[in-house]
Amino acid sequence: MNGETGTGGATVLRTGGPTVIGRARAGARPREARTAARAVRRRRGRCAAALVLCLALAPALLPPAAAHAAPAPYTAPYAAPSAPYATATDRTPTIRLSDKEAGKGGTLTVTGRGWRPKALLTLLICGQNMIGGTNSCANGDGRAVTTDTRGAFRRKLPVAEPPKPCPCVVHVATVTGAAADADAAFTVAGHPVAPLPKEPTGGRLAVLAQPRLTGSSGLLTWFGAPARRELRVTVGNLGSAPAKDPVFEVGTSHGVFAPQWAEQQWRGTVPAGKKAEVRLPVELPAGAHGDYLVSLKYGGKVLVEQPWGVGRPWGVTLFWVLLCVVVPTAVFRIGMALVDRVRPHRPGGGGGRSAGRTPPTGRTHAAGRPPGAAGTGKRIRSRTARQRATDDPGTPGDSAALPWFTPDTAPSATTSTERPTSKGSA
Repeated sequence: MNGETGTGGATVLRTGGPTVIGRARAGARPREARTAARAVRRRRGRCAAALVLCLALAPALLPPAAAHAAPAPYTAPYAAPSAPYATATDRTPTIRLSDKEAGKGGTLTVTGRGWRPKALLTLLICGQNMIGGTNSCANGDGRAVTTDTRGAFRRKLPVAEPPKPCPCVVHVATVTGAAADADAAFTVAGHPVAPLPKEPTGGRLAVLAQPRLTGSSGLLTWFGAPARRELRVTVGNLGSAPAKDPVFEVGTSHGVFAPQWAEQQWRGTVPAGKKAEVRLPVELPAGAHGDYLVSLKYGGKVLVEQPWGVGRPWGVTLFWVLLCVVVPTAVFRIGMALVDRVRPHRPGGGGGRSAGRTPPTGRTHAAGRPPGAAGTGKRIRSRTARQRATDDPGTPGDSAALPWFTPDTAPSATTSTERPTSKGSA
């Protein structure tokens, strides 16, 4: 019994011991409470089994309900057609020709897809696979077209002979916006064919940084002197051979006019895989003003284009304004001087006569003397001068100078104007 108690006691202490202790502490537990707990556990197990069964049967029940709820199969046909008309960023622009060969005077139909929507394009027939740029194309017979909302177009192009021999291509390129182009081989019947020009063995230069125009205008430019700048471009040699003393073409254009190109050689060497800064002078004609565009070309390809705004030479305008004012004034002064020199002077114009007083010609006629008698006025002036010299101030002889007396009718100096005194007065 002791062994059973030892082992059994240990068992009772491990398993049944807490129940006995719990009963001792919490009191006797009713049998009904234990039965209710077992019933709750059974219901939870049944609910979990039902839930698992519903989840297992859900995939089989969902497709019919979805088919009645929304017409999903009809979305695919509407999405499929938009794929072939993707934008130029999603696919490369392509063109297709109606004929591979045609003679001069014929018509060619060009179709394209994959271009940018509502983009303006130019269609040209070029020779030498357009190696020399648009200079090898029949620009006068080119056509323009605008793509539709899907980036497609269809245009008829007249067949013309390009200025360069074949092999020829039909070149399509964008005019505005992002640059994009495409070529298709074409044969102009009857046009000469020549081998393509060999590619240069020297280095291939490319622009690596934004160009700059350095320098400023001086005072003489304000008066119409030619404006000068220095074009600085950082170029890199992408070829396998060094570029020694490369020859560039610098052009300046104003408005819609074509650039005026001038060759300039840069002294230096650009090793293969290296870069260098190229400095080239740029000069405009005298009096140039407005918005100009400076272009740099190398190997028949335009590398950069830099705008240049030139101010108006206001000094020239000021010069013309002063010229229009000074010249008429000088001509007027010279004319007045000539008139004063040619005009006859008045006889006896300032001898003792007050300014602005005219001679009494009417009084002379009233005295019975003919006007213009020779020596009459001269004698009268001399006699009047002698009388004035002999008479004292305040004497009656001063009345001869009054304007209402003539020299002949003036009272003489010997005539007394004083009243006679009576006899016997002192």
